[in-house]
Amino acid sequence: MTATLRPQPLTPLDYLKKILNARVYDVAIESALEPAQALSARLGNTVLLKREDQQPVHSFKLRGAYNKMAHLSAAQLKKGVICASAGNHAQGVALSAQRLGTRAVIVMPTTTPQMKVDAVRSFGGEVVLFGESYSDAYNHSVELEKKEGLTFVHPFDDPDVIAGQGTVAMEMLRQHQGRLDAVFVAIGGGGLISGVANYIKAVRPEVKVIGVQMNDSDAMVQSVAAQHRVTLSDVGLFSDGTAVKLVGAETFRIASHLVDDYVLVNTDAVCAAIKDVFVDTRSIVEPAGALAVAAVKQYVAQHKTKGETYAAILCGANMNFDRLRFVAERAEVGEEREALFAVTIPEERGSFRRFCELLSSLPAFGGAKTSRNVTEFNYRISHAQKAHVFVGLTTTAKGESAKIAAHLSKHHFETLDLTHDDLAKEHIRYMVGGHSALAQDERLLRFVIPERPGALLKFLNQMPAGWNISLFHYRNQGADYGRILVGLQVPANDDTAFAEFLSTLGYPCVEETGNPAYQMFLQQ
Repeated sequence: MTATLRPQPLTPLDYLKKILNARVYDVAIESALEPAQALSARLGNTVLLKREDQQPVHSFKLRGAYNKMAHLSAAQLKKGVICASAGNHAQGVALSAQRLGTRAVIVMPTTTPQMKVDAVRSFGGEVVLFGESYSDAYNHSVELEKKEGLTFVHPFDDPDVIAGQGTVAMEMLRQHQGRLDAVFVAIGGGGLISGVANYIKAVRPEVKVIGVQMNDSDAMVQSVAAQHRVTLSDVGLFSDGTAVKLVGAETFRIASHLVDDYVLVNTDAVCAAIKDVFVDTRSIVEPAGALAVAAVKQYVAQHKTKGETYAAILCGANMNFDRLRFVAERAEVGEEREALFAVTIPEERGSFRRFCELLSSLPAFGGAKTSRNVTEFNYRISHAQKAHVFVGLTTTAKGESAKIAAHLSKHHFETLDLTHDDLAKEHIRYMVGGHSALAQDERLLRFVIPERPGALLKFLNQMPAGWNISLFHYRNQGADYGRILVGLQVPANDDTAFAEFLSTLGYPCVEETGNPAYQMFLQQ
């Protein structure tokens, strides 16, 4: 009985040949490799950005999809291809099919944003919406593949797809022939890092290849540690481009042998990295596209490196516009340029002013001079003896929030550091408020004040001593002017003094006491 011989695994030399002969430039461009000037200066290391966000589909996925499809037979192309994807791979397959003149069926979950569905259709892809998850869509695509005789184009676990993605590394080493210490690569299913690692280890093995995953979607990291593929029961969806529960068999084999190290990053770090990329390029990458930059920053902080050169692959820029609000909110916290606190202050006249004066005179921890700004202030009267205030402050160094909290507590303002509390960052900051039986004679005012030091204290100092602040909401939006919502308890016989106060203050103001939204949610 003759044993069935299994094909030998492809070696880095085999992949090198496949990458050198890959067909990608019928549809893809050679993307730029640009220095991140501001980030490099801040880190004390040279950071190079591989701009895969510049591809026609704003992602590297086009390379592997086209290379796979360009190697199909005429008979296979005549019948068409199929894939399951809710993101960048779908667009890559659709555009590749358009260029090759073949049919492309793209199975996407019913939960896929309409923007991505429209993008696939714009390239001529036939969209089939099925199921609520990628797994549902994948299983349905397998059924359609058999039923209609289509060829499945895998998003990552295919040698031709891997070879196509490897052309990213081929370009990088051609574009930068000087010192290169490490290349940072985001990992979802592992196709990109498999191609990059094979090329780099065949050509310049001294260059480290470092994989990057989200801390809530780390299937490759867990698999390498366990020495077998691990299926995650759940994955975080913020970085949807890398949210893969099970990595490929071939990509796992390659990563296990060729990837030098791994870095796990969290949501806040990725938001901060998106901002870093924007500052240097004026482009907005998607969360997956910023993973490599977040990892470079974390790696430098951990290893205290100076003078080294790192390349980070910006692997995609298909950002949902509605996510930008969340990203901007979390970027400062991710960089630890903002700290969040819950502060308890006495519910007595003048305590709010004393607290603001203390904030304006906070010391510069670590010796560096600093001018801190209040970035957020949420308060609603709720208790006769004490008030709970949600406060955001700018910071200058990581770890500073704990020192600020200790300083405030030392001055008799009990303080809880919420900088790393996800519940506070995602929900509580928007929920400070409600009806209050203590808010008698309350008038609601909406102010526009200049964003400059002392503007808030000017407001407080000009307010008559007999009035009480019963509600306060402010959030820095990065503009020249800030918008503040204030509840003032003004006795009815103080109407004239109230009008004079507003006139003397000189800030644009709208009274909202009669607003039905206020009456429904905040007024007792």
